[in-house]
Amino acid sequence: VQLQACGGGLAQPGGSLRLSCVASEGTIRNSAMGWFRHVAGKEREFVASINLSGVRKNYADSVKGRFTIARDNAKNTLYLQMSSLKPEDTAVYYCATNRRGNFYETSRYDYNFWGQGTVVTVSS
Repeated sequence: VQLQACGGGLAQPGGSLRLSCVASEGTIRNSAMGWFRHVAGKEREFVASINLSGVRKNYADSVKGRFTIARDNAKNTLYLQMSSLKPEDTAVYYCATNRRGNFYETSRYDYNFWGQGTVVTVSS
């Protein structure tokens, strides 16, 4: 599976962005999916994950209530709607497939195929 993430950019604090992750090769229909983010000098951090059907979701405490993960299997696309953005949300955001189909897993080592990352900057 080859994943391509897009939708990043510059947003003001309190603003919104929507990230998308499209499978350019293969399909995400058979995979639980996740979003992670990375800031230089820190570990790649779990953000959110979703099961195959899109019904069950898991969020990091730092984004709960502000971010929403969703998927459209017909379009082979994963989304991350980010609202009430904060400067500490600034990071490179990555989408990934869970290697075992377990949406509740939050370690990056549980995910195998990764998109190339899209940069989100939150600043006034």
